[in-house]
Amino acid sequence: MGLVKTDEPFITTKIDQFIGWAQKNSLWPMPMGISCCAIEMMSFAGPRYDCARFGSEAFRFSPRQSDLMLVAGTVTYKMSHVVRKIYDQMPDPKWVIAMGACTSTGGMYRSYSVVQGIDLFIPVDVYIAGCPPRPDNLINGLIEIQKKIAAGQKPGQSEKIYIQESPRKYERKITQ
Repeated sequence: MGLVKTDEPFITTKIDQFIGWAQKNSLWPMPMGISCCAIEMMSFAGPRYDCARFGSEAFRFSPRQSDLMLVAGTVTYKMSHVVRKIYDQMPDPKWVIAMGACTSTGGMYRSYSVVQGIDLFIPVDVYIAGCPPRPDNLINGLIEIQKKIAAGQKPGQSEKIYIQESPRKYERKITQ
């Protein structure tokens, strides 16, 4: 954070660095659980994956109190207007994570009614692969957002980050 330690009983830093440090460690997500990926998003907030250790345990259901939008699930054109309106109501700086194949690319739904990626109407900072993605991948996406904030990057303007699907720990082996 750029703390300067002196012999005096106080520390000094720049106000921009202090605000960046505080934003990095207190991201408040706005859950947009539209479809089945929302179940994994709920697991992300539960005690097993414990997103509280990253300062993101307080899900805000008001866009005016949140600075991170988690879009999880299939987005239709009818719903895209609602998602965009909620995104516009969030205060700056606002970050977006596209969770799952349907959110990022439309997934298996090649239909006239399904948006083929939410980046067609809102800027996305992190894409998370999977159908549905595992909660630990969502934690990896959250960490990438924190890295961007620590580096002083602005949302929606820098390079996009793609989190690949992690291998499952306990895969069933097929024996003959």
